[in-house]
Amino acid sequence: MAALASFSSNALVSSLWASNLRALMAPPCALLRALSSTPRFRTRRSNKDLCWVTKKKPSVPFSATKAEVVLEDHSSPPRYPEYDRLLPCPQQNQPPRVEHLVVSDGGTVLDYICKALDLPPLFVADLICFGAVHYALVCPKPPPSATPEQVRLFKQVTEPSVLQKRSSLKGKTVREAQKTYRITHVNEFVEAGTYLRVHVHPKRFPRCYEVDWKSRIIAVTDSYVVLDKPAATSVGGTTDNIEESCATFTSRALGLETPLRTTHQIDNCTEGCVVLAKTKDFCSIFHGMIRDKQVKKLYLGLAAAPVPLGIISHFMRPVNIAPRLVSKDFIEGWHLCQLEVLECKEVPWPSSDVERRYYIEGCGWPLRSVAYECKINLLTGKTHQVRAQLAAIGAPLIGDSMYMPAALAEKSNPRINPFGEYKKEYTSQEDKMAAVGEWIAQYGKEPSAAIGLQASRISWDDGKCFYEAGCPWWRHGIA
Repeated sequence: MAALASFSSNALVSSLWASNLRALMAPPCALLRALSSTPRFRTRRSNKDLCWVTKKKPSVPFSATKAEVVLEDHSSPPRYPEYDRLLPCPQQNQPPRVEHLVVSDGGTVLDYICKALDLPPLFVADLICFGAVHYALVCPKPPPSATPEQVRLFKQVTEPSVLQKRSSLKGKTVREAQKTYRITHVNEFVEAGTYLRVHVHPKRFPRCYEVDWKSRIIAVTDSYVVLDKPAATSVGGTTDNIEESCATFTSRALGLETPLRTTHQIDNCTEGCVVLAKTKDFCSIFHGMIRDKQVKKLYLGLAAAPVPLGIISHFMRPVNIAPRLVSKDFIEGWHLCQLEVLECKEVPWPSSDVERRYYIEGCGWPLRSVAYECKINLLTGKTHQVRAQLAAIGAPLIGDSMYMPAALAEKSNPRINPFGEYKKEYTSQEDKMAAVGEWIAQYGKEPSAAIGLQASRISWDDGKCFYEAGCPWWRHGIA
């Protein structure tokens, strides 16, 4: 077995702590293709934030030497699937699996991962191509929940006397050396002491293989492409999957040698207008226009309850994780969120056939005869803003399995929301934090398919550049 120093989170493989993962989507794929049949665009990206979360299962005691890893846990090992290739897309969900390794003997990254995790070379090559393998010159700091043995091993490989012997760290601070990057080639050399994070089960987007991408392209210019993004796809990819993204598939559909760049994001579950840059210069220009509020966005939303016309204002908690909490009242440090509802009209609730076709989740909403289509002018551009604000006024978007459960909970018990109109008065900060925790528990999981939200129009340059998406999914069932 390859010599390695590693941290163990299960009895089968040599690994550190388990990172925060999302469940895989697994509707069947319409298109089967070999991974090597089309060119791959590789990019090198920095991941500034690494979130450590331990799996909720007992720690595995172990001892590690340079020559071997001896696992002392004798319980039944996890039953992983037989690995082959990442394509075609899986037909069923697979459990989360992220492995964290510290290299003890230098060599190619492909060989090292294959030996350390007992995975076949083609599968590991696929993971690297998907952008699912990351490295740092120095192992990041473990989470507070790490075991004493895990902390000891971390200290061992990050001792100043050990780091001083590594020429690759010359001129770098430890913090700089702990920054993670994607591995972009199977033959990249990894030296002893290098940290590796391997997303063995990357988040998948089977919808990518069902879409006629050329038919979704709204406009092509010398500087950019405007795409009518389908729901259940990622604009530019995820931490563990940059292969199955709108940018990659649109680039291929157009036969581009240089991959398109993302200029802005909309949620995976949202469809509609997205601008992809052909050049680095336009990417910078577009970012500047967004920063200067010169880009105008109009959304269509399908809400489960009527929405009042006019400007709706909330304050969003400055925490970069979902769900995004909003308050009706001003809170110091929270960000102002504003949208303007220009129109709200009653429409039929989507038929069961349409809901099945687009995998729309019911989420337990009681009245399902009529819905409300809203035209929304986005005045501030915060993540999940439309979803969070409409849910906060009791009109969640249809299919939004994250925010609709919280709206239902508040509907049945208005005082459960510590930031709502009928919030309780708390005698201590501990009581308030407990109430916030209970409120967060009312939210559901992120939707795996479409919700009632479309980025309907996008414009800039005083309207000289104006683009509109096609018919939203919920209208497809209306004669």
